[in-house]
Amino acid sequence: MPSVLQRVYANRGINHVDELDLSVKGLLHFNQLTDCEKAAERIGQAIIAGESICICGDFDADGATSVALLMSFFRSINHSKAFYLVPNRFSDGYGLSPTLAQYAHTEGANLLITVDNGISSHAGVSKANDLGMQVIITDHHLPSTELPDAFAVVNPNRRDCAFASKQLAGVGVAFYLLLALRAWFKQQQANHAVASLKIAEYLDLVALGTVADVVPLDYNNRILVRQGLARIREGVCRPGITALLAVARREASKITASDLGFSVGPRINAAGRLDDIQQGIECLLAQDLPSAQILALRLDELNQQRRKIETTMQEEAQACLARLQVDEQELPLVLTVFDDQFHQGVIGIVAGRLKEQFYRPVMVFAEADDGTLKGSCRSVAGVHIRDLLEQVASEFPDVISKFGGHAMAAGLSVPKSQWAAFNRAVQQVAERWVDADTLARVLWSDGELQANEFNLDVAGALQQAGPWGQSFPQPMFDGTFKIIQEKWLKDVHLKLVVQPFGSNETFDAIAFNVPRASWQWNSPAQANLVFKLDVNEFRGQRNVQLLIEHVQA
Repeated sequence: MPSVLQRVYANRGINHVDELDLSVKGLLHFNQLTDCEKAAERIGQAIIAGESICICGDFDADGATSVALLMSFFRSINHSKAFYLVPNRFSDGYGLSPTLAQYAHTEGANLLITVDNGISSHAGVSKANDLGMQVIITDHHLPSTELPDAFAVVNPNRRDCAFASKQLAGVGVAFYLLLALRAWFKQQQANHAVASLKIAEYLDLVALGTVADVVPLDYNNRILVRQGLARIREGVCRPGITALLAVARREASKITASDLGFSVGPRINAAGRLDDIQQGIECLLAQDLPSAQILALRLDELNQQRRKIETTMQEEAQACLARLQVDEQELPLVLTVFDDQFHQGVIGIVAGRLKEQFYRPVMVFAEADDGTLKGSCRSVAGVHIRDLLEQVASEFPDVISKFGGHAMAAGLSVPKSQWAAFNRAVQQVAERWVDADTLARVLWSDGELQANEFNLDVAGALQQAGPWGQSFPQPMFDGTFKIIQEKWLKDVHLKLVVQPFGSNETFDAIAFNVPRASWQWNSPAQANLVFKLDVNEFRGQRNVQLLIEHVQA
């Protein structure tokens, strides 16, 4: 292992070589998940009895992969009485609602399984119970003080759950449910198809949903992602993922976790944000490549449309801030933005972009069909946004009608009449909850590279190591460089040729989507760069390339 990679791993808390073994034998056992075996037994009984099972999903990539995972499973064992429902983002709201429970009952469901939602669906679970259905909740979002009155609640973030990895995505919880279900059949019905289920076949979906949901990549999640990536690289994955990689122009045999997060995930999310997540689910469920390709092209079109809307909304958000006459030097601790022209489907994206620009928790709101204001929140490290919302709701019970989420992202609804009161309440709580030092933007570097470390072997080793992601970031370095050549591409991308001090070699370096005014330097041309070491492949040639994250002239 290159010494630089040893340093990178040490910087991320890896203390022993065993922690680099990402084989499936390192996975935590499903029996540590509270209610997992109880839920598996109930599903097993439903399969044997031929009961009708409804899967209630969510309208993002984690929810879509979770639904696809369970539906693929039921289809593989020919359980024809399984179907799925996903609420419409615009008309139904989030999670298992009473309306959705009623519809599932109308469709004949005996058992209802939520995936990537349900932990806050008290009313929906009560309605299902009243209708004679039993509910199994599989979720990973933070629960409130009381759990819904479901038959089983499988969630690593339950207060009474001993599962060591609290960072499982919704699709990870669904995967663990399958592990427990297979074990139950091995004990009770050893000749049944489920007892010999090849659960590794679902790891491509688990990797995609885990990366797309931006959950922290702890050891357990890194195993799930590494194993899923290995299957995709080997071409042993479902046609839908193959087709989505193709429309994103990503070579499956060479993909990394970031390709799932920045290329595949957004195309699935675009369906949920602008149209119907069912298109994303059906793409993942496609049985052959031609069918998957048609759906992937539609998802690609939606993603392009989403980008256009996002650009417009960014401009609108900036205009809104200008109308509010916010001084960037005196921004509020939590930035709240509403404009009646905002589109519900992309307020999360806008919140994320504003968070990056101003580096503080951001809440962006659009008007919902029911007259309330629907908000999407994005936060920074050190500010648990879901807990902050709970504190606001506790102290000011009238200003939030519902909310849910986790540390870095959350959603909520605010009565329109309470908008001003909500803003005052948020700032009052933020004064106690948000330390100004937390809002100082910090770039963490893995240090400087030696001149002999700017080579393809090191760059390739860094690229294939990991997998990198949330809380286990891709290696980033810093150093002083001579600027040999510079040019702007489309006026937004900065292309450089740089030379490390102490070296005679030069390398291409590029910074994507940067403000031109902020990236200037005086002669003699040199700059301190923060960068990622990358491998650029073009026309069969492989060269070291620096991906610039920050420049200090």
